[in-house]
Amino acid sequence: MRVLKIFLDFYINSSIHVALAVYALSCLTLLQFDIPYDENVLNFIFFASITGYNFVKYFGLAKFHHRGLAQWLKTIQVFSGICFIIMTYYALKLELKTLLYIGFFGLATFLYAIPIIPKKIFIDKQKNLRSIGGLKVYIIAIIWAGVSVFLPLFNNQFKITDDVIITAFQRFLFVLVLMLPFEIRDLNYDGLKLATIPQKIGVKQTKLVGMLLLVLFYALNYYKDDLNIRSLLSSLIISSITLLFLVFAKQNQNSYYSAFWVESLPLIWLGILFMLS
Repeated sequence: MRVLKIFLDFYINSSIHVALAVYALSCLTLLQFDIPYDENVLNFIFFASITGYNFVKYFGLAKFHHRGLAQWLKTIQVFSGICFIIMTYYALKLELKTLLYIGFFGLATFLYAIPIIPKKIFIDKQKNLRSIGGLKVYIIAIIWAGVSVFLPLFNNQFKITDDVIITAFQRFLFVLVLMLPFEIRDLNYDGLKLATIPQKIGVKQTKLVGMLLLVLFYALNYYKDDLNIRSLLSSLIISSITLLFLVFAKQNQNSYYSAFWVESLPLIWLGILFMLS
C-alpha cells in the first residue's frame, strides 16, 4: 500500500495526471470534429502540459532553494527535463501555424509563473499573473480551452467555424467548473486577497454558480450546426457526473478528491464518448 501511495503521489505531483486530462480533452476535439488521430499534436500537448505545469508549480522552489532541494523535487526536475526534450521533438513535427499559436500560450505560461509584471496590479509580492486577485481560474480555463480545442484543429488545417467557437466556449465552462472543487478545497490555505470564487460568494453559492455553468455548457450543444445524439448524450452524462463531484466538494476533502478524481473527469468524458461511438 505504501508503494502504491508513493507511485500515486509522484503521478499527481509530477503532473502526469493533469497532462492526461488535457490530452483527453484534445482527443475529444478530434473525435467531435471527425479528425483522424494526430499522434504528433497529442503527444506534444501531453509532454508540454507536464513541462508547463511543473514549471509553474515548482519554479519558485527551484529558484530559491536550489542547493537544498528535496529528493522528490529533484526527481521531478529530471523528469520534467526529459519531458521537455520529448516535447521539443514533437514540436518540430508540427505545422508552422501551430507553432506560432503555441507561442502565445507559452508566453501566457511564462507570465503566469515569472514575476516580471508591474507591482501595482498584484495582491502580493509574487508579481505574476497567478497572483492577480480572482484571475487564476479564468487563465487556466482559457489556456486549457485554447490548447485542447484550437491546437489540434490548427495542426489539421481545420476551418474555424461557429461550431468550433461554441466548442471552445463549452470547454472553457467545463474547465472552470472543474476548478471549483479545487477552490473550495483551498479555502483553508488561500489568502483572502486572492479573491477566489468561494471567498467572494461562499461555498454554497459557488456550487450554484457551477450548476448554472454546467446547464449553459450542455445547452450550448443546441446552437451547433452539427448536432448529434452522441455529443448530446456524452455531454449530459459528463455534466451529471461533474455536478455530483461539485456538490460533494468540501473544504476538508480527501487529498485525492480534487487532485485525482475531479481531474479524472476529462478522461471519463473521453471514455464515455468512445463507448458511444
